[in-house]
Amino acid sequence: MKPAIAALSLMLPMTSLAADAKSAVPPPPVAAKKAVVDTYHGTKVEDPYQWLEKSDDPEVRKWVEGQTAHMRAVLDKLPSRDAIRARITTLMTHKSPAHFGLIQRGGVLFSMKFQPPQQQSMLVVLASPEDPSTARVLVNPMELDPSGRTTIDFFVPSLDGKKVAVSLSKDGTESGDVTVYDVATGKPLPGEVVPRVNGGTAGGDLTWNADGSGFFYTRYPRGEERPAADRDFYQQVYFHKLGTPTDKDTYELGKDAPRIANFKLSTSEDGTSVLATLGNGDGGEYALYLRGPKGTWTQLSKFEDKLIHAEFGKDGALYALSRKDAPRGKVLRIPLATPSLDKATVLIPEGKASIASFQPTATRLYVQEQLGGPSQMRMVGLDGKELGVVPTPPVSSVGGAVPLGGDDILMTNVSYTEPPTVYRYAAKDGSLTKTALGRTSPVDTRNVVVDRVMCTSKDGTQVPLNILHARGTKLNGNNPTLLTGYGGFNISLSPGLNVLNFAFIEQGGVVAVANLRGGSEFGEEWHTNGSLTKKQNVFDDFYACAKLLVDKKWTKPERLAIQGGSNGGLLMGAALTQHPEMFRTVLAFVGLYDMLRVELTPNGQFNTTEYGTVKDPEQFKALYAYSPYHQVKNGVKYPSVLFTSGENDPRVDPFHSRKMVARLQEATASKRPVLLRTNNMGHGMGTPLADSIEEKVDVYAFLFNELGMKYRPVDGKVASPAAK
Repeated sequence: MKPAIAALSLMLPMTSLAADAKSAVPPPPVAAKKAVVDTYHGTKVEDPYQWLEKSDDPEVRKWVEGQTAHMRAVLDKLPSRDAIRARITTLMTHKSPAHFGLIQRGGVLFSMKFQPPQQQSMLVVLASPEDPSTARVLVNPMELDPSGRTTIDFFVPSLDGKKVAVSLSKDGTESGDVTVYDVATGKPLPGEVVPRVNGGTAGGDLTWNADGSGFFYTRYPRGEERPAADRDFYQQVYFHKLGTPTDKDTYELGKDAPRIANFKLSTSEDGTSVLATLGNGDGGEYALYLRGPKGTWTQLSKFEDKLIHAEFGKDGALYALSRKDAPRGKVLRIPLATPSLDKATVLIPEGKASIASFQPTATRLYVQEQLGGPSQMRMVGLDGKELGVVPTPPVSSVGGAVPLGGDDILMTNVSYTEPPTVYRYAAKDGSLTKTALGRTSPVDTRNVVVDRVMCTSKDGTQVPLNILHARGTKLNGNNPTLLTGYGGFNISLSPGLNVLNFAFIEQGGVVAVANLRGGSEFGEEWHTNGSLTKKQNVFDDFYACAKLLVDKKWTKPERLAIQGGSNGGLLMGAALTQHPEMFRTVLAFVGLYDMLRVELTPNGQFNTTEYGTVKDPEQFKALYAYSPYHQVKNGVKYPSVLFTSGENDPRVDPFHSRKMVARLQEATASKRPVLLRTNNMGHGMGTPLADSIEEKVDVYAFLFNELGMKYRPVDGKVASPAAK
């Protein structure tokens, strides 16, 4: 639903707003302190707000309602909300459709399609990437659920492209049941619904057999198979034959897997082999299993072998990405006729760039390589011969290759200032042709400059920082600046067009994106130096980036805001408790803040391979040292903070935000607002477009007000400061 476009207005004077708000805004409810002391390895830890962990407790619900009333009273009074809503709505409902998740099977091109103002993305089939008008909708969640609260988790077509299995979940839970659709008619096959294939803890996946008569899938415990506390764990692989009840599905793999197992599945092009990649929680440990033509499973690798990803080739081989003695990755070739690591040969040795993924085609591999945030697509023949790099702009990101037959592919390229563009790469002549599937931008970014600089962290490590600003921005130490980062789970913050960045830049702001340790920007060593007992490196990296922005006169602490979500929300908590003097305001989305009780939640147990566990003395010591909730100090002047959380979040329990807000409100001496915005969705996945818009209106109204930015009318172009 698209709100009416309101007239743009200037911000009211902050003094009159404060005077009016002071008399009208109800104070936040004071959280009761209840004496609780937990002991870890002889260390006593007070936890007076532990009672806020019980989401269904009436006392907790009353406190959350009071926080919501306080938050709404503060945010609803902020100036220029209507103008900000109009601008954000324009940006987020830009009519140009986005196509993603492309895959071709049996000559049929499948794609997810996001078409504002539709609330959810749809699954479509395309006759050609050159003509999006040929798109035929297969599954539209809005037709299944007009409320907009049902979403597609994933889809997998059969090898012949005649059927497609689709996981659907509601309310942000990510708890997805799989329905099978006939591609020709778009109708679901009668009775073909497999429950609880996907979840917010171990995820989910499936892959078809050769003739499309059934599929292998990830199965969570059902009914009374395990106690209630275990039903988000012990994921296994089962096989479902179409036309049979799901309680007759047959076990395939996983009985001996860890409690925190999660599987990814794929099938060879000829359907004779199935690959299962077993993940040990979220920390980056994997084991590979292969099901051969005789129907038996063989373990190809163990966690310590450091094979992290594999793809079937078209030449009777399996290609695997290994980090064994190669932290930036090497590619092995394993013959399917004799599937064993002993028979593996190195096709691509470790190089200067970090290998993120690859895609085999008829006679080559397309290798996606990380370059510290930006990425490129390198080509290597199946004989190991270097074939060059697909030409893409610097400081941009390439998506994975989508095979089209032979050695031709589709690939996506995007940068901080250019929207995602889908290209066809023709191997025969090396031509790169733009298809019609790319998105246009709702903003003119030609006057935006991207500076990529290096910051020196506490231990001397050089950390990349990408600074986006209007051409001619003066280094006067007074620019409102928004810094973001993530730093975890081997995830890279790669260049991408975030249109909301321009809602900030067009108001005279500067946006900075940090490539912190813990991610995948420079390979596994970069990741491990920001995980487990080395997690503090991530926070030191982020502080170094903030300090550079101040030292180089981009901004000053009074005009510096930071934002991050999930693991990036943890980063926000650590930043504001370790360096409260450095930031004016903090935007912390669905974050973790009590690092001593993370693992008491289902997904938190998967996180132990990334963060560590309090059961280990050294890991407890590291966790306690940076746990934001435990590092809040009474009487400190903390920045203003807006926390968001989702009541149905399967990844980060909303109790983290509740406890952190209660502790900060008790402790801060700054009189700056500490707000909690709770929604009734999840971690962000599946949130309806209209709900996303409303949240961003709150976020940006708060951000502009806290940084003292007067909102002014815009024409969609980012002007230089001199032209303002």
